Amino acid sequence: MYTNEPESPCKSRRIKVAPGRTVVATTVFDTYWRFAANRQKVFLRRVAGKEPPWTDDPVLAAHRFTNVYRASDRVSQYLISRVLYRGEQTSEEIFFRAILFKLFNRIETWEALEEHLGHPTWKTFDFRQYASVLDAMMERGERVYTAAYVMPSPPFGSDRKHRNHLRLLQFMMQDRAALRVEHASSLRAVFDILRSYPSLGDFLAFQFTIDLNYSQILSFSEMDLVVAGPGARDGVRKCFIETSGLDEADLIRFIADRATYEFERLGIMFPTLWGRPLQLIDCQNLFCEVDKYSRVVHPEFRGASGRSRIKQRFKPNHSALPQWYPPKWGLAVPPELNRESNSRVADPFTRGTSS
Repeated sequence: MYTNEPESPCKSRRIKVAPGRTVVATTVFDTYWRFAANRQKVFLRRVAGKEPPWTDDPVLAAHRFTNVYRASDRVSQYLISRVLYRGEQTSEEIFFRAILFKLFNRIETWEALEEHLGHPTWKTFDFRQYASVLDAMMERGERVYTAAYVMPSPPFGSDRKHRNHLRLLQFMMQDRAALRVEHASSLRAVFDILRSYPSLGDFLAFQFTIDLNYSQILSFSEMDLVVAGPGARDGVRKCFIETSGLDEADLIRFIADRATYEFERLGIMFPTLWGRPLQLIDCQNLFCEVDKYSRVVHPEFRGASGRSRIKQRFKPNHSALPQWYPPKWGLAVPPELNRESNSRVADPFTRGTSS
């Protein structure tokens, strides 16, 4: 059980995390919780169809930040509703669709494959056909990959990265990765399976693990595993100047366990995702977003990357944002906001939308 020492009037604050272990939090740590609440309020106002402005925070209004809950982001919503739960629900087919989508992580790439080849399935997979669609996209000057993170090329002999990724997927399927994932005993075991494949480092293996856990193949708690990405590590550095030997994963667990206390301490009313509290993956993502946010709000704190600006500007989009989450979560999404129960709502996955 975490306990808290009396607050200091200084900008830094000492927090006891266990007997003999104390971390020192900076003012960015308080910003972490305020940012989480304000960003979630923006999301809920947009989902409810309210007119802008959705916030009086000039940094939030001007720059693009991911949603507080990872599953609420546009690409995750597409993955859940259009990829994982659409099509045959065997472990092989779900795994195939999930990894195919995530290797490129771009809605337009998935839709190009679907337009030319039909709904992607492992049963009908043909490397040459899939590679041809992606080749054509590149020849037209279209992006195949997301700009969200770097995808290393696996060593399968092609000079084109997307062809190597198709070979990687083919190799994983032939190696019975889907069945091994289905029978994994824990989220860590799923991570270890994915991590064993070439080019899937810790960060990508963790992200793919969380994506597969949205599906019917798995049903582990998102509180079972966390791996900090580069942006999150910078966020952690800005929030804590002393960590008492705890690594980034330890600190993410620490704040996830402490969320209710910190919101109450700061007098913040945090609107959850229809009853779902912050999970480890959400807290990890928040560190990444607070790293970006603090470049403007707390420029005196520098991360290892040395970045001092937020690259992406926010472009308001007034399209409806109906929501759909894994049914096993049992979220009480209001019917008027639920994509499945309101087919007349505008499709949020058309090109050019921003969440």
